[in-house]
Amino acid sequence: MPRDSQIHSDTPCGDIWGTCYVRYVIKDDHPESLLEVRGLIKTFGSTRALQGVTLDVRPGEVHCVLGQNGAGKSTLIKTLSGAHQPDEGDIRWNGKKVTIDNPVAALELGIATMYQELDVVDGLSIAENIFLGHEKATGGILNRREANKTTRALMERLGHPQLSPTREVGTLSPANQQIVSMARALSHDIQLMIMDEPSAVLDTEEVDNLFRVVEELTRQGIAVIYISHRLEEIERIGDRITVLKDGKSVASNLAVSETPTRELISLMTGRDVENVFPERPGIAADAPVVLEVEDLALAGKFSDVSLNIRAGEVVGIAGLVGSGRSEIMETIAGHRKSTHGKVRVNGAVLRPGSVKQAVNADMGLAPEERKSQGLLLEEPIYRNATLSTFARFAKGPLLDEAAEREATAQQMIDLELRPAEPNRITRTLSGGNQQKIMLARWLIHGTNVLLLDEPTRGVDVGARVEIYALIRKLAEAGTAILVVSSEIDEVLGLADRVLVLADGRVLDERPTSEIDEHGVLDLVMKGSAA
Repeated sequence: MPRDSQIHSDTPCGDIWGTCYVRYVIKDDHPESLLEVRGLIKTFGSTRALQGVTLDVRPGEVHCVLGQNGAGKSTLIKTLSGAHQPDEGDIRWNGKKVTIDNPVAALELGIATMYQELDVVDGLSIAENIFLGHEKATGGILNRREANKTTRALMERLGHPQLSPTREVGTLSPANQQIVSMARALSHDIQLMIMDEPSAVLDTEEVDNLFRVVEELTRQGIAVIYISHRLEEIERIGDRITVLKDGKSVASNLAVSETPTRELISLMTGRDVENVFPERPGIAADAPVVLEVEDLALAGKFSDVSLNIRAGEVVGIAGLVGSGRSEIMETIAGHRKSTHGKVRVNGAVLRPGSVKQAVNADMGLAPEERKSQGLLLEEPIYRNATLSTFARFAKGPLLDEAAEREATAQQMIDLELRPAEPNRITRTLSGGNQQKIMLARWLIHGTNVLLLDEPTRGVDVGARVEIYALIRKLAEAGTAILVVSSEIDEVLGLADRVLVLADGRVLDERPTSEIDEHGVLDLVMKGSAA
């Protein structure tokens, strides 16, 4: 399909990455739709997840689907990929009404899905993962040579020729595991790729590579449904937008180039959001130091990290993925045993590698991978929220579950956690609500120090604003907060001071009022190259 090659970019050519971002706009106002969705309804028990969703996707376009957590995006994806069956409504593919009975049927049509949660199989090689279920075979015998050859071509196409087809997937980083997931989708003859939060585990350079791949797909006429909470990404690569709210399409086929960010936020949340980041009132000069980290080191990960945080202060750590950010947080919280240095809370030295002592000192950690590191997904919400405070709810040898539910219910109200059902299984909640459970846990416990690793990953803009306000509220109540985020603007927007990290070393520390995003990136790139 012909496309207009006019450059649309907030970042001029010759920036630190040496690239321009080009967004192509489809010229034809009335091309034939590849996918048409009309009046889609899906109900789970008493919950109506989809309430008449409408969607049109054209060949070769990037169609962005936006909405808050719980808006129905995941249900829509699973319906289009054959994991769910709609109760009502029509799906048309190339003009013909179709029924997508299962994921295999979706692939046979030409619809491939990359889910936010990685779906690779540890223990298998990259090639085995890519061709799982549609193995390369000759005469009924697996043809590993052909599979490896095709895998090498796919890795080259995706900009990762260094990934060997025989490498075991479990040894890869989350970002590289996502590359494998993308290669699996591309190993089929597809016309539509659905990408659910594909940049959530990627650093800036990897996001650039992802966008290069998306551009290549659309040049070949392949359509992309792109789901992301990062509105700046939508502006960079999107053509049109559909907005979901409460299971309904509240806006369809909006042109990215003609729709202001504020309008999108208003459509998603149902309200105007004037200021994303809350105001910082400043730290009292006599505020006591709550957290002290002195010459902390973890062999092979980071070294000579020192910092202090006063009561009511938010300190941020900015750096690329792999710079040691998460390892620092986990070592401070006792999840890793330091090889050198000390951690003090209110003057008391914590024993290295002791989570129990850190928790007893009222230190809480909300980890980067909340699903695998922080939550018991098959347990109810109230059990996750009270996980660090069982002693408070002990009633003889048993737990007072009624008191647990009551405490959790109050936090759910305060955090606007929806639906407010303490007995609901945690796995069924959206990413934003799962993150709120992590915060509820430490609010119930009470904290002197709160460590937040990627607090808004996979969280929609409305929930982000709520979490930002909560972080500021906790700080104003005297909590010392340390924040790590891949989004530099988030670090600078939340924190009073920032530490810039590269290759496990602190390069710079200063008030956030004295540095901007370009300044941070300049330090990071120079430090990484040193």
